[in-house]
Amino acid sequence: MPLSEADILARLATIVDVDTGKDYVTQKSIRKVAFDGDDVTVDVEIGYPAKSRHDAIRREIGDAIAAIPGAGRVQVRVTQRITAHAVQRGVKLVPGVKNIIAVASGKGGVGKSTTAVNLALALAAEGAKVGVLDADIYGPSQPTMLGIAGRPESNDGKTLEPMEAYGVQAMSIGFLIDTDTPMVWRGPMVTQALEQLLKDTNWRDLDYLIVDMPPGTGDIQLTLSQKVPVTGAVIVTTPQDIALLDARKGLKMFDKVGVPIVGIVENMSIHICSNCGHAEHIFGEGGAAAMSRDYDVPFLGSLPLDIRIREQADSGRPTVVADPQGKVAAIYRQIARKTAIFVAQKAADFSAKFPTIKVQNT
Repeated sequence: MPLSEADILARLATIVDVDTGKDYVTQKSIRKVAFDGDDVTVDVEIGYPAKSRHDAIRREIGDAIAAIPGAGRVQVRVTQRITAHAVQRGVKLVPGVKNIIAVASGKGGVGKSTTAVNLALALAAEGAKVGVLDADIYGPSQPTMLGIAGRPESNDGKTLEPMEAYGVQAMSIGFLIDTDTPMVWRGPMVTQALEQLLKDTNWRDLDYLIVDMPPGTGDIQLTLSQKVPVTGAVIVTTPQDIALLDARKGLKMFDKVGVPIVGIVENMSIHICSNCGHAEHIFGEGGAAAMSRDYDVPFLGSLPLDIRIREQADSGRPTVVADPQGKVAAIYRQIARKTAIFVAQKAADFSAKFPTIKVQNT
């Protein structure tokens, strides 16, 4: 009796995607099963960037089908497709951007910008189209971290073309002012400037835009979280009690405006002496994990207090590109994978597919 599609799907329903914890049939990744005699071709489509996992997925699914009695040659084709997902009610998506991830902290100095740029680079390394918006008007750091100099171009005199480094599109107020020029602006001016940077930049078909938010939970942050179509927010903190107090405020702010929390990243969790190897929890231990449990949100990962992370970011070559096979880069990639899967499992946004209905008196 020849193989049927039901036979194939029954076997694939037993194979669990290690990243999502769901089998490939349940998560609707099997797009097509085709037969040529006993030979089988399967098209697999995943909803998050995982280019480094494609070969493993091919082998896993191919071996499972080949073990079915009567199966001939097996071909498995793996692709990935990232779609736009739902944001706050009443906020329109930004043209050219499918999903916006806000990276925020309750206070400064916890490594938020370093986390944001490495998150963006990790997503790009997995095959996603990624951009970074430096929303920290008073202290823009992304130009330095991405090693970008110069001014963005404007082809029409109204909009800006994003700068680019390591395959990531970027926009920052730092591209438009001198490095030693202070931004002595009040809140409304800052908010307006950020809205312009977001909406007047010609983002080119981004799967994810990472927004490096200003630290704190004041008027600027609240206005941004209400006006920017955010798919989810990543909260960055250190294990220190003072930092955790402010991180909790940031988490609650996003919750109040209807922005889902992707999870919490703990920075500077442990220091390992480069001379003797002694490990020490300088800023405390387990604070972010406890906060995750308290608010029932994912704990995305913890990063060490490592001088190389600072040196690499300051030199314009963040860890994910400076040492892509290193342990710290692997942690950033894990955080990026969890973030992308969180987005992929959200409800899709179909607002762009529906026509606008206008009622007129005739």
